[in-house]
Amino acid sequence: QVQLVESGGGLVETGGSLRLSCAASGDNMILYSMGWFRQAPGKEREFVARINWDGGVTFFADSVEGRFSISRDSASNTVFLQMDSLKPEDTAVYLCTARVAPVNSPGPNRWGQGTQVTVSS
Repeated sequence: QVQLVESGGGLVETGGSLRLSCAASGDNMILYSMGWFRQAPGKEREFVARINWDGGVTFFADSVEGRFSISRDSASNTVFLQMDSLKPEDTAVYLCTARVAPVNSPGPNRWGQGTQVTVSS
């Protein structure tokens, strides 16, 4: 059973920074990618960023490109989301995701519980 444990959310002022972490654990786990989605009140869940475990290729939503960065520590199966120049519209619950073997559909197949990020104006 794969588990994702997130940390690092909180309250920050506009223009500030936060760093989210998410550690994946599980027996004989094969990771293909990890990343983040977010969901604001009354809005659809949306993709934020993803990093491929093999090679470290990264992908970002247009709304966060240039302000957020994503990195990984393969030894600890941990993904980090560095969020800079935060805006009030970044306020949301951020959910860690993972794509682990076996896979039979596109996109992530494991989800964390979520961590709240609130950006005050």
